[in-house]
Amino acid sequence: MVLTSNQSQRYARQLALPEIGAAGQKRLLASRVLLIGVGGLGSPAGYYLAAAGIGTLGLVDGDALELSNLQRQIAHTTADLGRSKVESAARAFSALNPDIQIHLHSLRLTAGNAPDLFKDYDFIIDATDNFESKFLIAGICHVVGKPYSHAGILKFIGQALTVIPGQTACLRCVFGELPPDNKEPLQGPLGVVPGVIGTIQATEAIKYLLGLGDPLTNRLLTYDALRLEFRSVRINRNPTCPLCRQA
Repeated sequence: MVLTSNQSQRYARQLALPEIGAAGQKRLLASRVLLIGVGGLGSPAGYYLAAAGIGTLGLVDGDALELSNLQRQIAHTTADLGRSKVESAARAFSALNPDIQIHLHSLRLTAGNAPDLFKDYDFIIDATDNFESKFLIAGICHVVGKPYSHAGILKFIGQALTVIPGQTACLRCVFGELPPDNKEPLQGPLGVVPGVIGTIQATEAIKYLLGLGDPLTNRLLTYDALRLEFRSVRINRNPTCPLCRQA
C-alpha cells in the first residue's frame, strides 16, 4: 500500500510521530475495529477512530435517536431524531473522513449473531450502557479470542479496562456475576464523562493495533469528574473467574 497525496496530508501529524510513521499509518488503514454502541461512549470513540484512519469501522446499535440522547451522544444532531443511530453516526464519521469504510449493523447484539460479527474485526470496543451487553461482549470475545476495551459510566464517574483474552484479567475477573437489575431512577451521566472515557477507548484501540505503549490491561482506570481525578487500580486474573479461569 502506498499512501496517496491526500492521505499524506490528512495524516501528516501522525506520520510525523516516529512511533507511527508511514508503516504505522498503513497498518491503521488496514485495521478493522468494531464499535458496539454509538451513543455517549461510541460517539467520541468513533470520531477519533475515523480521524486516525482506521480503515474499516463497524457500527453496531439497534436503537433510534431520542431527544434525551443529544446531551452526550455527539455523533448525532437534532435533525437525526427518530433515525437509526448507526445511520446518523455513519454520516458523521464519513463526513469527517471519507477515506474509511463504515459497515452498518443496525441490530441488537445477541449470543447468536455476535460470534460471526466479531470474527471480521481486529479489536472490539464495548460502548454499551448495560451490564447484560457488557457480559455478553466479554464472553464472546473470550470465545473468539478478540481483544476488547470495556468502559462504563455513571453519574460523574467513568471507568475503562482493556482485555486480551487468555492473557490478561477480564471483565468478570473484576465483576464476577451479573449484578441485579437496578430499579433506581436514571441519574446522569454528566455529558462530558463519556466523552473522556470514549476517547480513552479509542486510544487503547489505536495503541493495540500499532503495538505501542502500555495497554490498560490488568488495570482498571477510574475517572471522577467532580474531583477531576484519575486512579489506576491494579487487578489480577482471578483463578476462579467464571469466564477466563484456566483449566
